[in-house]
Amino acid sequence: MATTESDTPQAYEQLLERQQRLTNLSNAAMHLSWDQQVMMPEGGAPARSEQMSALSATRHELLVADEVGEWLDSLADADLSAEQAANVRELRRAHEREATVPSKLTEQITQTGAENQQIWQEAKAENDFETFAPRLEKLRDLQRERAEYVDPGTAPYEVMYEDSNPYIPLDRMTEIFETLRAEIPPLVEEIRESGTDLADPWEGEYPEEEQQALCEAALDFLGYDRSRGRLDTAPHPFMAGTQFDARVTTRFKRSDPVDALTATVHEYGHASYQLGLQQDAYGTALGQSRSAGVHESQSRFWENHIGRTRPFWERVLPTFKQHIDGHDDLTVDQIHEAVNRIDPNNLIRVEADELTYHMHIILRCEIDRAFVAGDLSAAEMPRVWNEKMDEYLGVTPDTDSEGCLQDIHWTQGFAAFQGYTIGSVLAAQLNAAIRADLDVDALVRAEEFEPIREWMGEHVHRHGQRYETPELIEQATGEPLTAEYFVDYVREKFERLYDL
Repeated sequence: MATTESDTPQAYEQLLERQQRLTNLSNAAMHLSWDQQVMMPEGGAPARSEQMSALSATRHELLVADEVGEWLDSLADADLSAEQAANVRELRRAHEREATVPSKLTEQITQTGAENQQIWQEAKAENDFETFAPRLEKLRDLQRERAEYVDPGTAPYEVMYEDSNPYIPLDRMTEIFETLRAEIPPLVEEIRESGTDLADPWEGEYPEEEQQALCEAALDFLGYDRSRGRLDTAPHPFMAGTQFDARVTTRFKRSDPVDALTATVHEYGHASYQLGLQQDAYGTALGQSRSAGVHESQSRFWENHIGRTRPFWERVLPTFKQHIDGHDDLTVDQIHEAVNRIDPNNLIRVEADELTYHMHIILRCEIDRAFVAGDLSAAEMPRVWNEKMDEYLGVTPDTDSEGCLQDIHWTQGFAAFQGYTIGSVLAAQLNAAIRADLDVDALVRAEEFEPIREWMGEHVHRHGQRYETPELIEQATGEPLTAEYFVDYVREKFERLYDL
């Protein structure tokens, strides 16, 4: 779909055609994965793992083919536009990282991940970590082998991290974690010692049909393009899609009618990024999202900096009461407090509040880094998980289903959780930048979300992968990535809410 000028080198045109085919294979696999998590009957798992491994092997062979290397070599000194150079840079990075990896190994990794999806789902339902543990070790061993092929001079865990968060060094991520580890626990302790307990108005159980209707209404309120998306349920909420088809999922907690809503708004943020990518750049790097961390910044922005604000609930509360029975007397202040309540006793990451959420992330990163390094066995993970939950949050799960089995991520690989904290930190930085340009609260009160989407589209979405991650962040916010805005934001917000 991308256009090229008549004087574009032939090698670039050939490279672009290959890049478009690679994108289509990736997106086909993505939608097969969506189907597996949302629609596929349980019995379909064996065939699905074969289908996905075949797609990954085909994609890998097309990526690492000799002619791709030759085209890249011929373009090393070519006079290319900035957009063309970005396409070449990103495909060169992908080609060089995969060129030495055997296709058979790529196929094995994909097939193992697809098989793990079903095994994890059953193990979580049955609280049966022992069944899942060997699958973790098998995938870890395969991923370590791949990392050795990609970059034998770099620690395997760092190679895995670079797959989903390119251009932000792992050392920089460690510095951000250190900042949050120093800032968050003392603030949580201040909240505990304050004696203030924000409202928790939920009682009894709330039918899934009511929650589904509320989530659908919230998507319509935000302006979700139904011609290019849909809402479904999944064991673990996620978004899958392109700029033409970005689907969101949620799940329901019967004791909390807001949990599914915030998850839906979160996934809407992901969808807004996908739908905001350039349509005429589909199939190229300019039509793809930048990284896991940048993607997460969009979901965390919409979930926290829009969906947990008082102006949002001023507008949404009547809709909430329309769909959720038993709360006719609920006030804006009460529901605003309820969606921002700090609860260190919460065991589940995706339900965690804005502060303790990052201790959940740090815990996971420490465990999978030790596991990948061989310093921790799969059998030890439940014990270490519980110890770290007690150390960081003062609570331990009664079951592994509420502990080390709760996340889907380890079915596919490791070193992916850092993106969630990058996203939260960047969301706060973007929030400061957009509020310097727009009266966001007034727009929310007026139900005018298009200017907010347009700002994000102009500063983040439309660029795709034109810039490396640090440059994109500076282009969007005027500064390098920093945790300062997040720290200032949560301290100001929770000092006010808890009257500290």
